[in-house]
Amino acid sequence: MKTVKISLQSIDKIKSFVRDVSAFDCDFDLISGRYIIDAKSIMGIFSLDLTGPIDLVIHEDENVEPILNKLAPYITNEA
Repeated sequence: MKTVKISLQSIDKIKSFVRDVSAFDCDFDLISGRYIIDAKSIMGIFSLDLTGPIDLVIHEDENVEPILNKLAPYITNEA
């Protein structure tokens, strides 16, 4: 399991993010405050506060590098 901060600040970015995570067989969760939603659910994402970075939990123990490479455009270093 790996956790990274991501930023989704436009509708187009959200749509491409959902398409990218849906290409993988593992599970992804987005955590914003006390809410945890399935990162493959576009409706769930729209229920979150997206004004700042949110946590993405990747439920994969092996082969995380290809996932991180694909999701690099969304990963942020902001706290």
